[in-house]
Amino acid sequence: MSNPSNSFECRWHASRQLLAAYLLAQLFALGSLLILDVPWWASVPGALLCLAHGAWVLPRQILLTHPGAIRGLRRDADGWQLWSQACGWQAVQLRPDSLALPLIVVLRFRLRGERRVRSICVPRDAQAADVHRRLRVRLKFSRRRWAAPE
Repeated sequence: MSNPSNSFECRWHASRQLLAAYLLAQLFALGSLLILDVPWWASVPGALLCLAHGAWVLPRQILLTHPGAIRGLRRDADGWQLWSQACGWQAVQLRPDSLALPLIVVLRFRLRGERRVRSICVPRDAQAADVHRRLRVRLKFSRRRWAAPE
């Protein structure tokens, strides 16, 4: 890259493609509970679990309306940071199993002080095309991209 600066920042918004894919998956899950010969005492809790999952995931991961929803990524002298309305910028360690593909970026990360690894999907329709391309390039070729936050 010709830019000597090590700083980078991008933000994203809700994705219609990700919403459509999630709703289709929920439809298949609920439909399979209705179509398959499953006793009612197993299908009713299964359907309730599907609906509870949707109530939890939709505002936090897909619609990004929850204050804790992560909507931005930046790299500066302090390392990688993710942004949410509730917590502001938080230092993270990106994981080596993160993916940067033309259609979707899957960020796998760990917050400072946590053992749990989390994930975020950033589809290409959640950002302008050039911003999504720069994010993919930065994730693929950034130095020390897997370093833990100091």
